[in-house]
Amino acid sequence: MPTTRPFRFGAQSFSATSAAEWRDKARRAEDLGYSTFHLADHFIGPGPAQERSQHPPQELAAVPAIAVAAEATTRLRVGCRVFCMDYRHPVMLAKEAATLDLLSEGRLELGLGAGWLADEYAAADIPFDRPGLRIDRLAEGVTLLKALMAGGQVDFQGEHFRVEGFEGRPAPVQRPHPPLMIGGGGRKVLSLAAREADIVSFNFDNSSGVMGADGVMSSTAELTAEKVRWVREAAGARFDALELEIGAYFTFVGDQGDAMATGMGGAFGLDADAMREHPHGLFGSVDSICDELVRRREQYGISYVTVMDIAMQDFAPVVARLAGH
Repeated sequence: MPTTRPFRFGAQSFSATSAAEWRDKARRAEDLGYSTFHLADHFIGPGPAQERSQHPPQELAAVPAIAVAAEATTRLRVGCRVFCMDYRHPVMLAKEAATLDLLSEGRLELGLGAGWLADEYAAADIPFDRPGLRIDRLAEGVTLLKALMAGGQVDFQGEHFRVEGFEGRPAPVQRPHPPLMIGGGGRKVLSLAAREADIVSFNFDNSSGVMGADGVMSSTAELTAEKVRWVREAAGARFDALELEIGAYFTFVGDQGDAMATGMGGAFGLDADAMREHPHGLFGSVDSICDELVRRREQYGISYVTVMDIAMQDFAPVVARLAGH
């Protein structure tokens, strides 16, 4: 069994219509006891490409929004769940991340992923390579990011990136680099996370390039247990040092939890019990959700749970009860 880590909780938001609303969200997350305030990393707005992707629109660009959230708070960790390696050269991403860590006084969590939203790539004419190639590029980018933050002149010659003759600046506050989260849902990317990250973020297998039922069904209880086995095998001796995180995208706290589990399960071809056990969902009373999270920590070793901002207030009693325990 993995070492039992204390619980911590993140909140993720996609949008705000004003600076005041965004700062308020970050401050509420901090006041409610959440550990981290996340964004995703998407850039297409409403339109045919976004509709085809079936992904909710994201109003704010990740880097400036992270900076404002950090400025509005004092303890809250901030980050992106996760930055897409294909959207920024690692040299620029390393500088942005180190700057965020410096200006937040060491509160950045650096989330990285290989990218997956096919229609977003197509909308901006970014080549959407096969998954294995995107993950190879991510792996090389991780190596380069670590080198740029470690100090000293960087001379890097890889298959995808070539950098020479300069030091990465500024130095991040957290050494040798901010906690690194790598997220995904397939074996290759999760094995990379197991070898290189501090935090392994379990997500759907989105190799189809679109959000939908296939992704949800790739992350049932049985398949999530298999993903944890992949991570354990790839991590080897470092497994107990890893923090395992998951997004609880379907979180419904209260009397309607059972009805929501039944309805959502039907949409995905799952019965209510299977939907309640789905590792990316939480349904029911505060007591039942707390019990379920403890059970999942025992089963999977997952101790870091992120909910969407729409559920942040209702989920706060769970955070108050379990955070740090």
